[in-house]
Amino acid sequence: MRRKCLTIATWNLQKCIGMDLRRNPGRTLDVLGDCGADLVVLQEADKRLPPRPAALPRDMAEAAGWQVLPFGPLGPGGPSIGWCGNAMLARPGIVVGSLHHLDLPGLEPRGAIRAELTTSLGPLRVIGTHLGLRRRDRLRQLHALSLMLEDLDDIPTVLAGDLNEWGRVTVMDHAIRQLDFLDSPRSYPSPRPLGALDRFALSHHLTATRAPYAHTAQPARVASDHLPVLVTLQLAVSTETAVRTKPEAMKDPA
Repeated sequence: MRRKCLTIATWNLQKCIGMDLRRNPGRTLDVLGDCGADLVVLQEADKRLPPRPAALPRDMAEAAGWQVLPFGPLGPGGPSIGWCGNAMLARPGIVVGSLHHLDLPGLEPRGAIRAELTTSLGPLRVIGTHLGLRRRDRLRQLHALSLMLEDLDDIPTVLAGDLNEWGRVTVMDHAIRQLDFLDSPRSYPSPRPLGALDRFALSHHLTATRAPYAHTAQPARVASDHLPVLVTLQLAVSTETAVRTKPEAMKDPA
């Protein structure tokens, strides 16, 4: 039997301003459509100044077939589609459960969003974030996320976002013990990438079918200063077996 998969993308939109200095949300949506992801975790999806109106308009995203998860501080229909610039889009078929956001420590205002979803893989927790520019802030922010996870149920979990880390993933692995970071491709700056800033980390329940990869087809190289990075996930064999056998184990003996 073919194992079920789910493809997730993370992308820093740079407020839909491309390398040509044009704000073009239609071009942004073209790239997202070309990626073929089931779920997209976005950074810099809102404009910078209060009330932080959406750089990627909600109605345009919905017209392109996306569910816009209502993280905005004013809820559905409000000017923002996210929290501290973080947002998520999902294709139809993904069922959205509870949504949460978390302020993160550091010199700059930073935050994270968390969605509890039902997907083709079953229950899935997805965390999106955009970490700070200073390493000590990034480590504090990852530690805050680790403390959050300690208080939550142990279910398949993905962390995705622009982590602003130019160094080795081992630096981040030590800061958030519940997740393991994947090696990621260079994705910044988009015309000639030098840094692997856009990353994924997985709980032990999940495995990647292949290493994360950057979407490089035009207009991705001009639509933002980052390239989208994608990963296709499956349940780890031990998790899949446990999910499949649990109902049998609960049956009363004949």
